[in-house]
Parts: sequence; C-alpha cells; structure tokens
Amino acid sequence: MKEQYILGEELLTILKKSINNTSLEVSEQQQKLLINYILMVNRWNKAFNLTSIREPEKMVIKHIVDSIVVAPYLDKMHYIDVGTGPGLPGIPLAIMCPDKHFVLLDSLGKRVRFMKQVAHELNIKNIEPVQSRVEDYVPTFKIDGVLSRAFASLKDMLHWCQHLVDSHGVYLALKGQLPLDELEELPIGFTLQETIKLDVPGLDGERHIVKIIKQPSD
Repeated sequence: MKEQYILGEELLTILKKSINNTSLEVSEQQQKLLINYILMVNRWNKAFNLTSIREPEKMVIKHIVDSIVVAPYLDKMHYIDVGTGPGLPGIPLAIMCPDKHFVLLDSLGKRVRFMKQVAHELNIKNIEPVQSRVEDYVPTFKIDGVLSRAFASLKDMLHWCQHLVDSHGVYLALKGQLPLDELEELPIGFTLQETIKLDVPGLDGERHIVKIIKQPSD
C-alpha cells in the first residue's frame, strides 16, 4: 500500500503540472479519481493486458490528459464511447463531466469487467460499461453523441455507428494528425461540421477532434 501511495503522489504531480498548462478546471477530488483510475489500470494491466502502455507515468499524459482535454467540447448529455478498451476516453471524461452519462462499449469481457470494477471501487455513477460489438448494440435511450478514439477510420466508424444517433446527434472522432484523406471519403449522408485542434501538454504529436453530423433524412 505504501508503494501505491508513493506512486500515486508521483503521478498526481505529473497530472497537476500538465493541467496547469491548460485552461481546464479539475478539482482535487477529480484529480484523485483520475489518478486512482490509472493505478487500477496499472494494477490490472499486468494480468489482463488492458493497454500497450506499461509505465503509469506515461499513462497520465497519453491516457488521462489526452482524454480530458476533450471535456470542454461535450455540450450534450448522453454519449457512447465505442471501442473504449479499458474506458478511454469515457472514464476520464465521466470524471470530468459528472452531469453527463457515458455508455462504454467494448467487445472484450475482460475490459468490461475491469470498467465495472472501476465504477464500483471509485463510485463513478455516470458510466455504463457494456459488452457488445458496436454494430450489434441497440441503445435503449436516445444517445446524443458518439465518441471514437483510435477505433477505426472515419468511413468505418460512421458505417458501424450510423444507427446510434440521428440527425440531432454528433460523431466526435479523436484523431492524431488531421486525417485529410479520410475526410475526403466521408460516406454519403454525413457532413463534416468542424475540426478542433487540441493542445495536450507533455504529448508529442498533434491531436484533433473531427466533428461529424448526419444529414436529416427527407
């Protein structure tokens, strides 16, 4: 437990330093939850291979900060995070946005079991881990937005997720460099609304949100 505490304090220092270089407002309680989530990922990763990143120090930037910088752009209530893996970006965003609800969708049972344990241990009430292939998932309530991080090309993402939201919803694809070639291949019926360049302190490389909407059907 002492080792976990020391590691937690080290990770918190990294997180605070990065947050200070953003305009994000993250409470002490939220910072504690974000670090405890990383500690759980690190602990489970040894047996369940949840993420290819092995060093928790790198997880803080590449998983936590890279996720929470999206929070200011979430202006709706009900989101689904497709291909969420161990809960990225859904769990960090749920911590940042306790007033919003996040369905966390993944096809692997071990990842869903992990996310359910996170919800239990960290008392996160606004996440709903679900084991399903995205094309098989049928929402039981109206979803406002689809989140996709390192999930698929835009064309494939829209093909697999087209049934999840209507023309009032939005698709938020989280990308590195702006995928200009993918934008040229958007399927008929979808429109690029905007692209947003993100700043992730401590992370090499570019980050963008690609915001796509479905055209209303006649």
